[in-house]
Amino acid sequence: MNIRKSFREWRQYRETASQLSRMSDRELWDLGITRSDIPFVSRHGR
Repeated sequence: MNIRKSFREWRQYRETASQLSRMSDRELWDLGITRSDIPFVSRHGR
């Protein structure tokens, strides 16, 4: 895999995970996810 692509994907994962982590449990629930889902959702989307 291309290093640039890998880095871009990792950076996107970290940004998504960070944004989701800052949300309240209620906001996450409204999206249909739990805190334990954050890594999966950040990596694979919904």
